[in-house]
Amino acid sequence: MKFPLFASLLGSLLLSTVVLAEEIRPGVLRTPDSRFENLSGYDFEPNYAMVRGYRIHYLDEGPADGEVVLLMHGEPTWSYLYRKMVPVLNAAGYRTIVPDLIGFGRSDKPMSMDTHTYLFHVDAIAELLDQLNLQDATLFAQDWGGLIGLRVVAENEERFARVVISNTGLPAPTGSESGSSPAFQNWKAMNQRMIDNGDIPVGTMVSTSANDPSVKDAYDAPFPDPSYKAGPLIMPQRVPQSIDYPGAVANAAAWEVFRKWEKPFLTAFSDSDPITAGGHVIFQNEIPGAQGQNHTTIEGASHFLQEQKGEELAEVIVKFMQDNPL
Repeated sequence: MKFPLFASLLGSLLLSTVVLAEEIRPGVLRTPDSRFENLSGYDFEPNYAMVRGYRIHYLDEGPADGEVVLLMHGEPTWSYLYRKMVPVLNAAGYRTIVPDLIGFGRSDKPMSMDTHTYLFHVDAIAELLDQLNLQDATLFAQDWGGLIGLRVVAENEERFARVVISNTGLPAPTGSESGSSPAFQNWKAMNQRMIDNGDIPVGTMVSTSANDPSVKDAYDAPFPDPSYKAGPLIMPQRVPQSIDYPGAVANAAAWEVFRKWEKPFLTAFSDSDPITAGGHVIFQNEIPGAQGQNHTTIEGASHFLQEQKGEELAEVIVKFMQDNPL
């Protein structure tokens, strides 16, 4: 993930404006709808479901009888990230389901970091898919969307027909030492300082990585003040880096599923993401369904490639689905 120097981030923290939080019940916040008005390119109708006691928001666009593409965002983004891809997929005849993880976007926001465990988010998305009764879906996932989405696929194989991933992974360490990149270790240390300071400059981070200052306000919109940010703050610390981390054993079990996965599996990583560089190789080598696929590198894009190359990425998904029909 490409971020400015910590000094710049800390400056953004100090400049943040604190407003009165809207607590819908003790320990749970809900972002006012007014925060999401007039966002450029994002004029989709909201949909809501109750999941594990929280209201979760999702987009449901395109033909109701179309094949489903499930688009999963990561940390610290939300469904706004997919505004350039949804119209392309809909025009090709596909139905797009785009959830906001609990704690992100228009979904409810638990104030305690303890709520935001790996298992909590996996179970929440699995429950949403049960409610929507999705069948023969194609997953597209990036960042934490992949860590969560790939677990959901492995634990609910019958709901999925294909998988596409970008700039993500499924870490399943088996020893005491982490195999994560130095870039991720640096990001994790920077994130810990954010936790210590009680805030994370979401909009600044995403807009800087995407090299587009115009998107800053949209990524800040879900978080009126730092009390809303428990999810974005803690998620980098939840990535399993040793067998002792919660989620490591379940991820290893998911890998056993994928090492037998015959359904189509595609990687479409970007060329300029230091966090996940080279992460596509294990998927291409280990997953049977990845053999013979037209794996793609999206050029001229960093971590949030949906921002920089969203339309191109959507076309890659369309071609992959057309080349691998049900």
